Amino acid sequence: MTEGASLPAGSPPLIGMLGLTKRYGNIVAIDRLDARVDGKIIGLLGPNGAGKSTLLKALLGLIPYEGGARVLGLEARTHGADIRDRVGYMPEQEAFLAGMSAVELCTYAGELSGLPRTEAMQRAHAALYYAGLEEKRYQPIDGYSTGMKQRVKLAQALVHDPEILFLDEPTNGLDPRSRDEMLELIAELPARRGCAIVLSTHLLPDVERVCDHAVIMHQGRVRFVGSIDELRGARGRDTEILVEVKADAARLGEVLTEAGATCQVVSAVTLSVSLPETATNELVFRRAREAGLQIRGLGVRRETVEAAFLRVIGDAPKKDAQP
Repeated sequence: MTEGASLPAGSPPLIGMLGLTKRYGNIVAIDRLDARVDGKIIGLLGPNGAGKSTLLKALLGLIPYEGGARVLGLEARTHGADIRDRVGYMPEQEAFLAGMSAVELCTYAGELSGLPRTEAMQRAHAALYYAGLEEKRYQPIDGYSTGMKQRVKLAQALVHDPEILFLDEPTNGLDPRSRDEMLELIAELPARRGCAIVLSTHLLPDVERVCDHAVIMHQGRVRFVGSIDELRGARGRDTEILVEVKADAARLGEVLTEAGATCQVVSAVTLSVSLPETATNELVFRRAREAGLQIRGLGVRRETVEAAFLRVIGDAPKKDAQP
């Protein structure tokens, strides 16, 4: 994309990419990415080396690239500073100055974003309070645990009240309790702080727990962009549903097949059903009632995020679905 080219028409997405490419010598780290990305909490997924961290740096205008990359409608190549004023970044690696306390670091981050010192300090205290570090904020970060250091990184990313947060592996290295606490903080951010989140991670359970949209990268390319429901297979009327009956799932399969559905008996009491294009779930209830069968449950048959991820990157999992 040339300097003056534009992304596809329509309202600007949170993130837009058109032919985005980053090379390090002969190595192509990200390769011709085309995507429009929206959502409240967006999981940026991929194996180590997929290009996730490189993509975040390009979107922040921190590294040169080819093609187009826009955040909040701004081209990162030419408006990187403006983007960084509106985006908070929590890096994967530690980025602390020796001897600094948490409040000093967050105040410094606020000043770097252009805030006056007094306001930066006020916001530093507020961000550290939100991150659960109010009692430790005057202690040197050098002595913090891994979980506390991750919270400081989150607080410094929040200090200038950003519209989007880029979180790079925020739960990496945390024990189960600290990981749960970090995910709870992340899940609350869109409602409490009014910001969208891009959560870069290789931990698929984290995405399944807090994200509503996903971008999957593999070998420097984007393989999927969309909602978590779309990723897992909940796409509308063509969706496969699981029907649980009191008894005789095979009989229900027969009557639904007569009505044009495609059915597979999973067990004596469970039936997998793909309805005709114009049908709704009401067909299942009506046919069951006519056949004298009792339905006990009905739900969408969807892959786990892990199974869907492996399918998308081409490493097909064993059949693994859940209602």
